[in-house]
Amino acid sequence: MNADEIRNIYETTHQFLNERDRRLLVAAMAKADGYGGISKVSKETGLSRKLISKGCAELEKPDELDNTRIRKKGAGRRKITDTDHTLLSDLESLIEPATRGDPESNLRWTCKSTRKLSNEINIMGHKVSHNKVGELLHQLGYSLQSNQKVLEGADHPDRDDQFKYINEKTQEFQQSGEPVISVDTKKKELVGNFKNVGRELRPKGNPKKVNVHDFPIPGLGKANPYGVYDIFANSAWVSVGTDHDTATFAVETIRRWWYMMGKNNYPEAKKLLITADSGGSNGYRIKLWKVELQKLADETGLRISICHFPPGTSKWNKIEHRLFSFITQNWRGKPLVSHEVIVNLIAATTTGKGLRVQCKLDTNQYLLGIKVPDEEMELINIKKDEFHGEWNYTISPRDN
Repeated sequence: MNADEIRNIYETTHQFLNERDRRLLVAAMAKADGYGGISKVSKETGLSRKLISKGCAELEKPDELDNTRIRKKGAGRRKITDTDHTLLSDLESLIEPATRGDPESNLRWTCKSTRKLSNEINIMGHKVSHNKVGELLHQLGYSLQSNQKVLEGADHPDRDDQFKYINEKTQEFQQSGEPVISVDTKKKELVGNFKNVGRELRPKGNPKKVNVHDFPIPGLGKANPYGVYDIFANSAWVSVGTDHDTATFAVETIRRWWYMMGKNNYPEAKKLLITADSGGSNGYRIKLWKVELQKLADETGLRISICHFPPGTSKWNKIEHRLFSFITQNWRGKPLVSHEVIVNLIAATTTGKGLRVQCKLDTNQYLLGIKVPDEEMELINIKKDEFHGEWNYTISPRDN
């Protein structure tokens, strides 16, 4: 057989054959060509001499061929996760403290390079190359970027150390069976027949008609969703406020979560850890925030520990990418025509990992500009942690 014939036969038939049949085909052509046929067929088809030689050996012993299988039993390389059962979980735990995500997206990414991750995971007893780490990260839902920091507002020299501190504190509470919640205010939403970003399925040529101008409607105004996400239970409480977003409103939402959900999930709880942003209604500089938390501690008997994320890192808060992003997806393209619609859409939010959400309307009025005197601040039973006590502190119940 000349070279053109070998090449044409292979190119026209290989796409219709399985792995074993292709091997036998090229072996038959090599044997038909005689001496030097293996090298010749290998050159024209691009297949290895070893594979063609294996096919020739199989042709010489046709009785030993198993026609029920394409490969021998157990042949082929096994996935590394099939032989190393803890690899994925160890990799996930390794990058969790350094994970951040866009609050409007499910996408997560890590600031550690694959080479650094490979070194660290190998220290833990695994044998994985940096290329394989990249593949595993893709399976876990991560995308890769360089380990150069991306500035998010004001940078702080102890930013990374604070992330690690929060992670260690969270693990400490988890091991003792105590609740950990992530809290924040979602973006305020105009209530009424206004355009909402995103699209939904409707009959072709019949889009939902909404108002041209986004002027607040008297009597409706804006909705302030404040969320409490239970990290371990993968459940959440959201209060949709109709008034101002204040520290009193924030702590009232936490209070409602505790009595409606938290107390049932953690009947033996003695402590509560709250992770929050450094600004807004739950900011570490807000005196009223601490006053209201003291009232909650006195009322519930819980020792309430608070860890604030450093300034400019609000997107790192777990509530952003484990709750708020899914709420946004659930109501995309739907005008938020009333408070009731907002409440129902939030309560209907679910995920493939079993997220449960309860949502209620909060029509209470919350005054702005409340001044907290120094005398009242001195009555707070607060203990600051040694590491950045302004960000990390515990408020304990006062003795009656």
